[in-house]
Amino acid sequence: MMAKCSSNFPPSSSSPALMPDRLKPFQTLAGIQQLAESHKFKGWLLDQFGVLHDGKKPYPGAISTLEKLANFGAKMVIISNSSRRACTTLEKLKSLGFDPSLFVGAITSGELTHQHLQRRDDPWFAALGKSCIHMTWKDRGAISLEGLGLQVVENVEEAEFILAHGTEALGLSSGAATPTKLGDLEKVLEECAAKNIPMVVANPDFVTVEARDLRVMPGTLATKYEKLGGKVKWMGKPDKIIYKAAAEMAAIDPSQCVAIGDSLHHDIKGANAAGISSAFITGGIHATELGLDTFGEIADDSSVVALALRHDAYPSYVLPSFNW
Repeated sequence: MMAKCSSNFPPSSSSPALMPDRLKPFQTLAGIQQLAESHKFKGWLLDQFGVLHDGKKPYPGAISTLEKLANFGAKMVIISNSSRRACTTLEKLKSLGFDPSLFVGAITSGELTHQHLQRRDDPWFAALGKSCIHMTWKDRGAISLEGLGLQVVENVEEAEFILAHGTEALGLSSGAATPTKLGDLEKVLEECAAKNIPMVVANPDFVTVEARDLRVMPGTLATKYEKLGGKVKWMGKPDKIIYKAAAEMAAIDPSQCVAIGDSLHHDIKGANAAGISSAFITGGIHATELGLDTFGEIADDSSVVALALRHDAYPSYVLPSFNW
C-alpha cells in the first residue's frame, strides 16, 4: 500500500517573512516504501544509532526494510559519527542481526579521524604533534590507537593535542584506560585550554540513543572546549566531508543520494550542507522534545517545524521510524 504523504511547514507555523529562503516543505511519510518505489535515489546514506538500532537491539522492521531496499537496487552506506573504525561498525551491525553484505560499506567519524592522523596530508593534522591526552570509552570498549605512532600521556604539560573518542575514561601510557567521570574530564579540558592545545573530536555527536536512554557523546566535550577558547577539529557530521566520502564509496552522484538520520543538528544539517536530500527519523534522539512516548508514534507537524527552525536544519522527508 502506498505510504500516505503530506506537504508541511504550514504558513501558520511561522510568519513567511521570518522563514529562511532555503526552507522548503517536507513530506511526511509513514515509511520509505514510496521513496524506494519512486527510484528517485540510488544512494542511501544511513545513520545507525536512532535509525537502525538503539545500541542494544534493532528497531522493529529495520532489518526487513533494509532487505526490501536492497531488492530495489539501493546502494546503501552506513554514515555514522561513531568513534570506532568502519570495520568495527559493520561487525557490530552483524552481531545485532543485520546482514553486512547489504551495504556498500561504512564511513565513520572514527575512520576519518584514523586516516587523517595516519596520513597527516592535511595541514591541520600535519601540524599536530605525537603526544596526546586520550579521552576514550571504558564500559563501551576503549578505542585502539594502533598504527598511528601516537604517545598517550597522562600529564597535560606533556600533551600536544587532545584526542576525544569517548566520554568514559582517560587513556594511559600503558595502553589501558582508567574510568573517569564527565566532570573530571571537563577539568582536564580546562587545563588543556589554559595550555592552548588543539582537540580532535572523533565523534561529533552530543548525545546518542542507547536502549531509549540518551548518553553523552564526545561532541559535548568539544562544545565545552570551544567555550573555553580551545580549537576543535570536528570529524564527521555535520561536516560535508563525510557525505562526500560516502557518495564516493557508493559511486553515486550526491544529487542521487538521500541521507537518513535522527539528529537534526548532525544528520539533517549535514545533508543540507552537502546539498543532498534527507529524511528525518523523529523517534530517535528528538523523540522526547517532540512529545513522543512510544516507538512508531507520529510527531505533530508543527512540532517538527518548530524544532527544524530551532536547529536551522531542514529535512526533505519526515518519518516516525526506519520502516517500510
